[in-house]
Amino acid sequence: MLICTAYKRSRFFIFTTLEPESETSHGHHGDRDVLNEKPTREELNLALSVASANAVQLAKEATIHTTVGDVKLRLFPNEAPKAVENFCGLVRKGYYDGIIFHRVIPKFMIQTGDPLGDGTGGESLWGRNFEDEFHPKLKHDRPYTLSMANAGANTNGSQFFITTVPTPWLDNKHTIFGRAVAGLDVIHSIENVRVDKTDKPLDDIKIVGIDLGN
Repeated sequence: MLICTAYKRSRFFIFTTLEPESETSHGHHGDRDVLNEKPTREELNLALSVASANAVQLAKEATIHTTVGDVKLRLFPNEAPKAVENFCGLVRKGYYDGIIFHRVIPKFMIQTGDPLGDGTGGESLWGRNFEDEFHPKLKHDRPYTLSMANAGANTNGSQFFITTVPTPWLDNKHTIFGRAVAGLDVIHSIENVRVDKTDKPLDDIKIVGIDLGN
């Protein structure tokens, strides 16, 4: 049995797998509810406009403004739509503003996206982990690959990293959703800063803001 409320109507419906009978035991006609009418064009347009307003627009480009310079990214909304939607949605909320690069390993990658600044925090646009997206044409076969950080399969949240060398051992373990195409010197500047024993830079390097583009 399924019980549903009606959209903008003061009624509800109860659905079962039983077919209606021509006559009930109480003498009432068993025809289906005449109020199960097809929605009007106005109602359909209203529903579509609400859905469109709530949808996150998927950008194809982004520029990360950091305290040491800008990094321009090309995003892959067709190959990793969930990861790009998550990134764009968090950017529009200002989620990444002021967040530091908390993990930097030379000849490997630079990582950010954790509001706690220690690699243990952050959450996705939806407030929960979301699934991995592995596309056969996207590999960690070159530097400047933009990938989701995780704690295992399907545990994506807000943290991401940019590689500085090819890292093929990360294939099918981390979702690739973009690549850096400019500001590569900035990436290497961050990569080569002094860090402590936990790979955290001794001097904070922050994301000032992120701009999205088409």
